[in-house]
Amino acid sequence: VQLQASGGGLVQAGGSLRLSCVDSGRTFSTSTIGWFRQAPGKEREFVAAIRWSGRQTYYGGFVKGRFTISGNNAKNAVDLQMNSLKAEDTAIYQCAGSHMRLIMSEAGNTRNYDYWGQGTQVTVSS
Repeated sequence: VQLQASGGGLVQAGGSLRLSCVDSGRTFSTSTIGWFRQAPGKEREFVAAIRWSGRQTYYGGFVKGRFTISGNNAKNAVDLQMNSLKAEDTAIYQCAGSHMRLIMSEAGNTRNYDYWGQGTQVTVSS
């Protein structure tokens, strides 16, 4: 199983970015894909997650309607649309896969994920 994250970059505050996480091994093994982020000097933070079956979505408390996670079966990808970006959204964003169908109380726990992709840097200038 391999996760490939992309879409990061430099954007001005108020702008948008769309991150993508391609799961090359999704067909039989991945049930939930999550996005986490980590800013310098801070702990890793849960951003959002989606279950392939039923398309349930979960968001971290700071998102407040600014981000949308979605799945694309044809591409075996999960996208994270980020709007109204703020300087404090600057971080390395990383996607992770779980064999389990996680519920909200589980989706934010990194220990429930079985494999991780490389990160993609998001930098928001103020």
